[in-house]
Parts: sequence; C-alpha cells; structure tokens
Amino acid sequence: MPRNLDVTALRSFVTVLETGGVTRAAQQLHLTQSAVSMQLKRLEEALGQPLLDRAGRGVSPTAHGEQLLAYGRRILTLNDEVWDRMTDKAFEGEIRLGVPHDIVYPHIPGILRRIDREFPRVKVQLISSFTLKLREMLDQGDADLILTTEDDTPHGAECVATQALVWVGAKAGTAWRNRPLRLAFERKCLFRPWAVEALDRAGIAWEMAVDTSSSRTVEATVAADLAIHAMLEESISGPMEPIVHGGALPDLPSSRINLYRSPVATGEPIDLLTELVRQSYGGIAIAA
Repeated sequence: MPRNLDVTALRSFVTVLETGGVTRAAQQLHLTQSAVSMQLKRLEEALGQPLLDRAGRGVSPTAHGEQLLAYGRRILTLNDEVWDRMTDKAFEGEIRLGVPHDIVYPHIPGILRRIDREFPRVKVQLISSFTLKLREMLDQGDADLILTTEDDTPHGAECVATQALVWVGAKAGTAWRNRPLRLAFERKCLFRPWAVEALDRAGIAWEMAVDTSSSRTVEATVAADLAIHAMLEESISGPMEPIVHGGALPDLPSSRINLYRSPVATGEPIDLLTELVRQSYGGIAIAA
C-alpha cells in the first residue's frame, strides 16, 4: 500500500542539514527545538532508516540521509511551487484586450505567453474585432486595452507603430492583372475605402468580388486567386503574399497602430501588458 511522506517533517530534515543544526533550523522554521527533533524522529521511524549522524559536534547526513536530502529538496521545491500558484491572490482577475484581427499576428501570441508566465492567475480575454467596434467597447467599459488601425492618432491614444499598407494576393497569383480588378474586403474594414480611393484616383476599374463580415471568407477568396486584398505589411501570413506589381497598382497609405487604455484599468498586470504591446509593435523583441 502506498505511503505518504510527511512534508512538514521533511522540511525540518532539509532545514537542519542546510543550517547546520536543530537550533538554527528551529529558529528559521519558527518552531521549538523539541518540535523539530520530534519531526526528525518521526521521519526516521516512517522510513525505517537512520537519516542523521549525531556523533560529534553538529549533524551530518547518513548515506540514506544524503539520498533523502536530494529528493527532499526537489519535493519541497515542487510543493512550494504548487502552493504559491494555487494560493497566491496578489494578482488575479481578467484583462480584456481588443485587437483587430489583421494585426493579431505576429506579436499577440508572444505577449499572451509572457503575461501568463508572469501572472498565471490573470486571464487575458482576447477580443478580435474592427477598430470602430473596439473603440465603442472601450468607451462602454467592455474593454480594458485596445489596439486600433487608423489614419491618425486621436486624443487619448498613443501611436505605437506606423506600418505600410500593401496589396496582397494568392502566392504566384495573377488576379491583380484582371480588369475590372476584383477586390475582397470585409464590410467594415478600415482599409477598404483606402484601397477603393487609391484605385479611383489611378483610374483603375474595380468590382467588389467579396462583401462579407468574415475575414476567413476574404482569406479563402484571395488564396484561390479570385480577388486581391490590402493588409499591413508586417501582418501578412498564410496563403497570401505581397503583390509585386511593378507600378500597375497604386501605392496605398500607411496606417497607424494606436493604443488605448481605459482610465480605470490599473495594476501591475495591465501595466506590463501595455508595455509589452508598446515594445512588440514598436519593434523591440520581448522574451516570451
């Protein structure tokens, strides 16, 4: 039948050997010397082995005690780690982070890993939506920190990056050569009017091949080489790639990535989250 080690007695045993005696161990553990001695005796009786050599001055481990010391340190480290993680309530709760879907990658996963490592009891709820919707959520108290893509930086926002907007299409695709040019955009995408305006100025005929509320629909249509799209250069991934058009398509404006934080969102976790967003989108590598 399995037996369980007495962790309290094991801690006394390890502390006696690390401090060099029962008296010092008792002081460090805030116990009486007799209590520590009783725990040592109980541990030896449970294991059926002498663990301490008490001959001469001071104490030293027996052969069995030396082996237990190595195990004991590992057991106590794991015990303390579990205890701290399960009972530490210094920082807990939820942070609501809003990010437009087209700038989630490549930075947000690393940021979330870092927050989880530093504050394991804090849950970050990631909200992916359009800039206008995210700003509404922040104003209504439904988000704590948001990122937006905008053509300027309004009062109350902080610009953390400026990125180029580029035309994207299927890998090795040719849809960009067709006229009228077929476009795929979500209805509320901020970049949609920017792309249309650039084409109109350049005198290029176009049609909206996909008018949807789903980013996946846009991605699938572009990946099938049935239309083209516009994205921030740093966010391009998956089945799409920048179109090398040699001037056949008009240049697109740059977009600012702005950071907004609710004035009532305070505390070390959101302070760290804010700084990680600044660093990541500003081009500073973070340790995830």
